[in-house]
Amino acid sequence: MDEITCILPVAGIGKRLQPHTFTIPKVLLPVAGKPILGYLVEYVKNLGINRIVFITGHLGNKIVEYVKNNHSDIEAIFVKQEEFLGLGYAIFLARDFVKGPVFINLGDTIVEADTKALIDDNISWIAVKEVEDPKRFGVAVTDGSGIITKVVEKPSEIISKQALCGVYFFSNSKLLFDCLAQMIASGRKTRNEFQLTDAIGMMIEKGEKILGIPVRVWLDCGKLETLLETNRFLLTKNNPPVPELPTVVINEPVFIEPSAQLRNCVVGPYVSIGKNVIMTNVIVQNSIINDNANIKNIVLTDSVIGYSAFLSGNLQKINLGDASQVSLMGEEDTFF
Repeated sequence: MDEITCILPVAGIGKRLQPHTFTIPKVLLPVAGKPILGYLVEYVKNLGINRIVFITGHLGNKIVEYVKNNHSDIEAIFVKQEEFLGLGYAIFLARDFVKGPVFINLGDTIVEADTKALIDDNISWIAVKEVEDPKRFGVAVTDGSGIITKVVEKPSEIISKQALCGVYFFSNSKLLFDCLAQMIASGRKTRNEFQLTDAIGMMIEKGEKILGIPVRVWLDCGKLETLLETNRFLLTKNNPPVPELPTVVINEPVFIEPSAQLRNCVVGPYVSIGKNVIMTNVIVQNSIINDNANIKNIVLTDSVIGYSAFLSGNLQKINLGDASQVSLMGEEDTFF
């Protein structure tokens, strides 16, 4: 079998995660102490794949820098996406760098599934998970043996509850790229975009057998609520060690960078605190506090605080971008 290539489309603007994505690519937002992209690269490597094509766009130079500084053990190829014409178009940009089987993982998707054996056996598959509202997703229709017979992008009526999770393995990458090329050349769009699901449908029509593989865990990091959900899941799964801090009560699981300075705080559960964070008189749970943030005199829950942000006052929930400053009038110096 030829070497497997992974395609990671990481060009998205991340509108649903603004203001954070104004200054940092969505895939570099941290969860449980590590950028989303770090978990994706480790997952790909654990599948035995060491060649990755990154489709970059928004703030792509930061992705290049992160990969080169933190994952020098992989063969990394960077392709810049100039036009945003749909996922099918983004995948097509990698066509010159893929010769054998191809593994595709969307940049905001983390899954857990038993798929390595299928990859080792060169069996094509798509990750699926049953959902209550399939109209929000691409869906797969399967026969009694689990082979996909049809894929539809955001169907207007319920034809299946098996949502496509955004993780794919195709043993026949030539057929995939041929179908994408045909689709793009003919201008075939769905919802005004070149959809990967349409190309997959063409592959199935040409006789390609693709399995629908149920996943145990599907984490979508594309919006604030699911970013925090992913943070909770990974903290619970990994349960990282915590430092001893004399004036801090810690309710695990939490992640606290050793360089963070905390005084008179109650932290957790489900809190990630980045490098050089300063926190004084803070009660926080289910939140992500990014590097160099300075927070005092606050009760916080369900919040994401950007890099180098300053926050002082009596709020309980906030989504604060990088380098922002918020100070509420009439605050007390301490509340402990």
